[in-house]
Amino acid sequence: MKRIAVVGNYVPRLCGIATFTTDLCESLALQFPDATVLAVPVNDREEGYDYPPRVRFELSQNDLTTYRQAADFLNINKVDLVCLQHEFGIFGGPDGGHVLALLRELRTPVVTTLHTIPQYPTARQQKVLGEILDRSDRVVVMSKKGKEFLRELYRVSGDKIDLIPHGIHDVPFTDPNYNKDIFGVEGKRVLLTFGLLSRNKGIETVIHALPEVLDRFPDVVFMVVGATHPNVIRHEGESYRLSLRRLAHDLHVERHVIFYNRFVSLEELMEFIGVADVYVTPYLSQDQITSGTLAYALGAGKAVVSTPYWHAEELLADGRGLLVPFAAPDALARAVAHLLEDEAERHAIRKQAYLAGRKMIWPAVAQQYMQSFRRACQQRHARPRAALPTRTLGEEFAELPPMSLGHLRRLTDDVGILQHAISTVPNYTEGYTTDDNARALMLMVLLEELGKERLTQFGDMASRYLAFLCHAHNPQNGRFRNFMGYDRRWLEDCGSPDSNARAMQGLGAVLGRCRQEGLRRAASRLFEVALPSVQEFTDLRSAAFMLIALHDYLPHFSGDRAAQEARTLLADRLFSTFREFSSRDWPWFEGTLTYANATLPHALLLCGRSLGRDSWVDAALGALEWLMTVQTAPGGYFAPIGNQGFYPRGGEPARFDQQPIEAHATVSACIEAYRQTGEEQWRGRARLAFEWFLGRNDLRLPLYDPVTGGCCDGLSSGGASVNQGAESTLVFLLSLAELRLLEQSLPGEAPLASVTAESEKIVPTKAFRKDLSEVVQP
Repeated sequence: MKRIAVVGNYVPRLCGIATFTTDLCESLALQFPDATVLAVPVNDREEGYDYPPRVRFELSQNDLTTYRQAADFLNINKVDLVCLQHEFGIFGGPDGGHVLALLRELRTPVVTTLHTIPQYPTARQQKVLGEILDRSDRVVVMSKKGKEFLRELYRVSGDKIDLIPHGIHDVPFTDPNYNKDIFGVEGKRVLLTFGLLSRNKGIETVIHALPEVLDRFPDVVFMVVGATHPNVIRHEGESYRLSLRRLAHDLHVERHVIFYNRFVSLEELMEFIGVADVYVTPYLSQDQITSGTLAYALGAGKAVVSTPYWHAEELLADGRGLLVPFAAPDALARAVAHLLEDEAERHAIRKQAYLAGRKMIWPAVAQQYMQSFRRACQQRHARPRAALPTRTLGEEFAELPPMSLGHLRRLTDDVGILQHAISTVPNYTEGYTTDDNARALMLMVLLEELGKERLTQFGDMASRYLAFLCHAHNPQNGRFRNFMGYDRRWLEDCGSPDSNARAMQGLGAVLGRCRQEGLRRAASRLFEVALPSVQEFTDLRSAAFMLIALHDYLPHFSGDRAAQEARTLLADRLFSTFREFSSRDWPWFEGTLTYANATLPHALLLCGRSLGRDSWVDAALGALEWLMTVQTAPGGYFAPIGNQGFYPRGGEPARFDQQPIEAHATVSACIEAYRQTGEEQWRGRARLAFEWFLGRNDLRLPLYDPVTGGCCDGLSSGGASVNQGAESTLVFLLSLAELRLLEQSLPGEAPLASVTAESEKIVPTKAFRKDLSEVVQP
């Protein structure tokens, strides 16, 4: 056992898993000096952290590529064993599914420590955690309840499970009064709790209990040590801590409550614990399988009063502490007062706790982990797994490029996003459009879903694009204006139907998918007042854009009758038009293929699924399949219809100029077809259309510029446009974001097989093979 890698958060990141992983690595290194212990932490922010030398590779939480790269790094460096620290919320993807990409490609034995084991997992949690368990050679839990859950709920063999307690630092058994002067609480009786603050910690229960405690022991102070959890800060600021302060004032106990609002070092933490006469963990739910803070307090020999969450029930059994009901201030007050009054019992509890804690000190825990590691290696050697298959370049698509917003920021000013660019320089002369600001708003929503909301200026940019849409709405006619000059003057009273529908698409994305309440409130009223005008849309593409907007909106506001009626009206109109124009040799919605073509079957596909119209689904898939035959070149690459003549029925398709909007519309439609059918060829076609941006096109020229983050405005017979405007850049970024979201919904899956000229012979899907006589005209 020469090289061990531990995957999990790491200090200086502020969280309990980071502290645990760091302590485990250091203890292993001290106990086994001949072994090299390296850490692979997960970064939850772009700039990462200032890690110590033990960190050798860093994962980016929401970047799936880095998980595969980490597997390569660990395989190449011949690591003997990987110890994975698992907690829902650490890793990227839905329910942390990105970590499966790492596990699937590792060649080394894996021992996984479970910090959380849901008693009632969602279907996706069950799938993700189930595969983690399958791919782990051994599993470590920290409580008997955890072992029971694994055996009974997850069907894990008991022979595969190691019960190893949460590690603690070895501290002497001290008199609480010894260091009270350091914190200015000499002569006081101290109640203490510590840890990253969040609403589930139940601190208000203790504050509610204080008046009763103070009636008998007026010298009591309650110390709350620890910063607010970073995720809480991110979503609600310090509102919980402020509510606790207000509660203390309302109960007139403010002079007996002390907040230390910062993340404390290990040395400081031990000093804080040392001064506690009674330690409290008033958590509000039993669903906590492990508590590091409770383990620290028990190991320091503290008299503990706790609510009966799972870990507390085990650690405090046999006279090692007192349990009180959840959210019961009266019971907590009586238990605290009893311990303060009965000194003999308090010291007896302290002694029992301290003696039990000697089995949990880090040197002993590190020895147990090494035993688990050795068992895992022995089991792997006895039952080796198949070698990983290698794939040639012809058998997989290129990795998706990183998400770069440099050019987007360059085009965005304090009004919104500018319409055009001269090369890479914003073109002020052309001003702004509602079209582009709606697209930019949709991109912000997708970035939030990808976990990119922490990007610099994210909130400002999303608000700016939404503010533009609010200003674009003309209350005199109920429509959105589209073109605005750089002088901030509108150039029209009413924009095109397309621009109106795109504005609604942006609002629908915010209302249906965004988590930012401020944005949702602003979008809600605007969506309501603009909705009546959409029923007047007769243009097919405008109707399709609006149907996609309603698809995002209605699952969250299904009781909105006006929106339901609008969807039914527009969808019926779209399908009726398809039946009117389509035939066996032209299964399409109109007599000419023009622009954003794939949007039409995309919208019909969404409505067919939502409304249970199988004939609509069949028609949409058949139309999209036919469109893909038209837009796939003999060389097997994507070749969209050009705008210099388009493709009239009975004519020839125009080859140029090819527009980025076609590639994006196709990516979106094929992704939805894949989601509905599960057929891999749709997923492959989405990637095929996306690779048009990267140079897999008629001229073998990339339109995406990785240096600027922009995208060329089109592909003509003479080459790629030198200009990188808003529409082209946005549809590239939207395509990339949608494909990354698809990756997240397929946790850790290997890259798709590449489509070659030979393999891209269109194979009809199940829907296309059906007799379409019911939905197309002879």
